[in-house]
Amino acid sequence: MQITEVKVFPVQEERLKAYVSITLDASFVVRDIKIIQGHTGLFVAMPSKKRKDGQFRDIAHPLNQETRAMIEDQIFGAYEKELEALGQSDGPVKRQKSPSNNPGDSENF
Repeated sequence: MQITEVKVFPVQEERLKAYVSITLDASFVVRDIKIIQGHTGLFVAMPSKKRKDGQFRDIAHPLNQETRAMIEDQIFGAYEKELEALGQSDGPVKRQKSPSNNPGDSENF
């Protein structure tokens, strides 16, 4: 599986820094991925849906750490390029590990 396209849509919010869409193998799109400012840096949050009990669950997510790392590397690379193009870059972004240990759970965002 390869990511064949990454689209970054920066936003001006306190914690939410950008929405991202990725295309896999030029045939499958995942939208509403978020780049979020955490306590120690930025992290990638997969698309999620709020359940009736108030918890958020990921709609789509990687099944292993290798795939997660590949997706995050591509997303952060595209995010840095977008910031440079907008003249907002301060160098490489500071990343943190995703706050969730369960790949199906997402932070309340």
